[in-house]
Amino acid sequence: MKKTFIKTKNVKRFVALMDELQKLSPNIPKLALVYGDHGLGKSQAIQWWADKNDSVYVRATQGMTSRWLLSEIAEELGEEPYWHTQETFELIENYLRQNPKIIIVDEIDYLIEKHTVETLRDLHDRTACPIVLVGMGSADKKLARYPHLVDRLYKTLKFEQFNETDITEILQQITDLEFTPDAISYLATRTNQFRQLVKLINKIEKLSDTNKIEEIDEYTLKGILNERQNLKALQKVG
Repeated sequence: MKKTFIKTKNVKRFVALMDELQKLSPNIPKLALVYGDHGLGKSQAIQWWADKNDSVYVRATQGMTSRWLLSEIAEELGEEPYWHTQETFELIENYLRQNPKIIIVDEIDYLIEKHTVETLRDLHDRTACPIVLVGMGSADKKLARYPHLVDRLYKTLKFEQFNETDITEILQQITDLEFTPDAISYLATRTNQFRQLVKLINKIEKLSDTNKIEEIDEYTLKGILNERQNLKALQKVG
């Protein structure tokens, strides 16, 4: 499997959103929500973007309070947080006013449950820095209980599950194996999530290498993915 970051349709849409947020005029709210089901590559895409850009990335955890969240942000800025929440907030505010950065907070579902997400709204209002909230598939519905925050959302982006076209593009980027159209169609019935697809490709590559298979058609793919039929399918190919 090729060691490369896969720029899926979801990733391209996310990059476009980040570029757009950073170019907005000062008077436009710059909160954004990125959400979607697990296994679609959200966290990988966000971490990849954060590593390549001057930004702050924080991953929320269960039970995270405002003090804890602000401490994490301060440390990401290279600052020492104070004991008192208000002092840490002012520290971050002063820093971002002088050195604006985009802030990305992953797993915001935890913050919604603890009402800690309101702290991010306050931070956005005081600094005008873009803040991207990243959550699971129902994050948009959970945020609906915070109308003052929702009113500030510039845009929402949902990571979508993959179709055959997406899977074809991913295969071209991630492996040298050739897949026939019927094999791709069958693969699309087995998974529409990035994480599962990568695991399947890894399995297919290992068995194909062992059995000297360079092109995967539907029959061979069914044999590879069904352990009980592996031998029968591969014998037919041979």
